[in-house]
Amino acid sequence: MLTRLRNAVTAKHTRVDLPASRLKAEIARILQDEGYIQGFRLVEEPATKTDRQSRQVIRVFLKYGPHGEKVLTGLERISRPGRRVYLGVEDVSPVLGGLGTSILTTSRGVMTGRAARKAGVGGEVLCNVW
Repeated sequence: MLTRLRNAVTAKHTRVDLPASRLKAEIARILQDEGYIQGFRLVEEPATKTDRQSRQVIRVFLKYGPHGEKVLTGLERISRPGRRVYLGVEDVSPVLGGLGTSILTTSRGVMTGRAARKAGVGGEVLCNVW
């Protein structure tokens, strides 16, 4: 998901389609709340000859400035399948001095680093966005 978003912003696309999952929908919700994307929508793709079933897709609408400048300038994956990164509540630090956002998955759901610090929970750091 993160690579598709990064590539679409670099290519100046207006929207990008992603295979749907609950985690991706939560990440898209956080990106929308933080103002990095215009919005997102769950779309049902019809079945084709190769796919016998219809499948759900998350359609993310990207956001650009008034002169075409990127709003989503950086997207970095932190925790990977080969190396999971977990942080306690005291270890969750601001991204770019507070200008960016970190996205964590916690026992209370997917939330930003700022919200996790406020709620007093730590968790797995999924990515940093700026």
